Amino acid sequence: MARTSELDRLLESFVEGGLPGCGMKITQRGETIYEGYFGYADIENKVPVTGKSVFRQASMSKIPLYTTLMMLYELGKFQMNDPIYLYFPEWKHSKKFVKNPNGYVRVVPTESPITFRDVMSMKCGLPYCHFPTDSENRTVQEMQKYMQPLWDKGHYTLREQIEAMSHVPLACEPGERWIYGFSSELAAGLIEAICGKPIDDVFQEMLFDPLEMGDTRSHFFGDIPERLVKMYTKTSEEKLEAAGAEVFDSRFNRHENNEAGWARLFSTVNDFSNLMTMFANGGVYKGKRIMGRKTIDLMRANGLNELQQKDFEDLYNAGYGYGYGVRTLIDKNRGNHNGSLGAFGWTGGFGTWCESDPEENVSIVYMHNMMPNEEVYYHLRVRNVAYGCIE
Repeated sequence: MARTSELDRLLESFVEGGLPGCGMKITQRGETIYEGYFGYADIENKVPVTGKSVFRQASMSKIPLYTTLMMLYELGKFQMNDPIYLYFPEWKHSKKFVKNPNGYVRVVPTESPITFRDVMSMKCGLPYCHFPTDSENRTVQEMQKYMQPLWDKGHYTLREQIEAMSHVPLACEPGERWIYGFSSELAAGLIEAICGKPIDDVFQEMLFDPLEMGDTRSHFFGDIPERLVKMYTKTSEEKLEAAGAEVFDSRFNRHENNEAGWARLFSTVNDFSNLMTMFANGGVYKGKRIMGRKTIDLMRANGLNELQQKDFEDLYNAGYGYGYGVRTLIDKNRGNHNGSLGAFGWTGGFGTWCESDPEENVSIVYMHNMMPNEEVYYHLRVRNVAYGCIE
């Protein structure tokens, strides 16, 4: 069995091997069994990573997003088979691309509308399209076409973005394929429509305040800018240099330019650990029930068929399926995973990773910020050693 001292050794080796800095926390049955911080938040000024260091969450923002939707689901606010056009009327008559045997691509109406289930399981048929890029993907090309007027305007709301995307032919029939992307913008818009208020306010009322996540938000406040770790990238010579994260970080400033949906939360290891600890303890945090245990079980149930499993699984996600906004372990052997079946979580593109194991009441949160994040190397090692420490 590994000991927590092995986690110290592992994280120290990460920094010695070229990672700028990182932090990690493990809880079991609500008690901290490991917490460690290594390296620098700012190498040039010798600012160490600490429990107060703030990390960009990128796609790990999806866990609060889909957790909030699951909480609304268990309050009876919607059914999974409800079409999203109940809230976004312009989505009632969706279209899709169909490729004929002769290679000709045509646009036809979808057989069914996009539902909450499709949105929450990344099966709405729309990838990401945050900025103009060269792409051979017909759906991405159409997304760029309808986004261009908004980009030209310089600012747009989430609702404007959702309306623009309603004109785009989907890449497939809703519910047919697993495609990572615009589902999250739709999810955020649905939360705002259901609750009648900005998603940031909903997050704070339903999650951040009850879970004591005081350093987790989408807009800067207080001393957060000073505590935000510097972004670094590795050169071809494997040396670290400061990376220009201004385009991403500018989204943290309150401005009309920053109202559109992005994976844009920032947080600390401790804050995010509170959320994952709540999952690990069946929806309870410090004696207070936040969400139902059986709702968490639904959230982490694999919803991928054989074809969708091929869309989802790769070396990094080997052994996992996908539920509602989270990956979930379905095959320990295929993933070489030493945790429990049903362990679930997600990742952020700058290097954050988390997982909860309700069977063992264990939560694990790890964070660094670097481009590329080299997640296959770092996260899988963190996972292996962390679960090796569990009694």
